Amino acid sequence: MSNNYRLHGRLWIEGPEGTFLGYGRVVLLERIREHGSISAAARSMEMSYRHAWKLVDSMNRQSLHPVVEKSTGGRFGGGARLTKAGDEAIDCFWSAYRDFKRFLIDRSRQLDL
Repeated sequence: MSNNYRLHGRLWIEGPEGTFLGYGRVVLLERIREHGSISAAARSMEMSYRHAWKLVDSMNRQSLHPVVEKSTGGRFGGGARLTKAGDEAIDCFWSAYRDFKRFLIDRSRQLDL
């Protein structure tokens, strides 16, 4: 017998200021890694640069080590790159996210409604 009910949920990691990492923030970090800039990452997500910058600033403030390093101006313009802490934060989140999704699937199978 199959039930038609499924558990759904959202996962995020709380820090001293509230949300530290969540799905959207992790995608932003991945896009920064891919594009080498906060503005290009924001554009790829149809997000304003200001909002992306605020998210990066929040993550950097809450982390023991910055997750993104920014560089300004210069001959070839500025940019941004993920740090080792940024890569580790992404890996940590996706690991927890996979476990969370498995829990939701397994627990959904046990619903008796």
